[in-house]
Amino acid sequence: MSFTVSVFKQAGVDVTRFSDQASFLRGFLERPREVGSVIPSSRFLERRITRVIDAPASDVVVELGPGTGGTTRAVLNGLGADARLLAIDTNPAFITRLQTLADPRLIVQQGSADDLAGILRGHDLPAPDVVFSGIPFSTMPREAGLAIIQGIWEALAPGGRFMAYQFRDEVRRLAASVLGQPTIEREWLNIPPMAFYAWDKPV
Repeated sequence: MSFTVSVFKQAGVDVTRFSDQASFLRGFLERPREVGSVIPSSRFLERRITRVIDAPASDVVVELGPGTGGTTRAVLNGLGADARLLAIDTNPAFITRLQTLADPRLIVQQGSADDLAGILRGHDLPAPDVVFSGIPFSTMPREAGLAIIQGIWEALAPGGRFMAYQFRDEVRRLAASVLGQPTIEREWLNIPPMAFYAWDKPV
């Protein structure tokens, strides 16, 4: 253990969360359009995600844009023992960090959300029960966002849920013509407040 880490722990600092924040800020500075925020998820946001996706009832979950892994750890804590979580990110630094999470239920894949079907096939995974996403739809071209949304909907299992948590409501406008209107929740204790948009695929 380094001297700095030891001092932080003695002072009661959550070293993992502090390290996540530093890594996330670096990721934002390097790729602002892909990361979309200067700070990682809060505990309030992480708890809300686990509830909105109904993690305990899900067997196969896909996370798009896990960043430094705060939401990934939270969802893993809520999943069953035999569930699988596929975390997909384009940022190699985030992928390296995610790969340090020692959990046999976790599959980490560097790749793009628009190749979801191919990545699922590559890992021999069935149609997911849940796909949730923190990637910023507001910063990508409209055509790219629509393609990702359509790919997610096609990949989902019947009765599955797509949930996007966003600061802006661009994803709602993008998805309206394809998926209809979502159910919306907000986490006011997150800074800034976060909206959760969810669509359920018919059985």
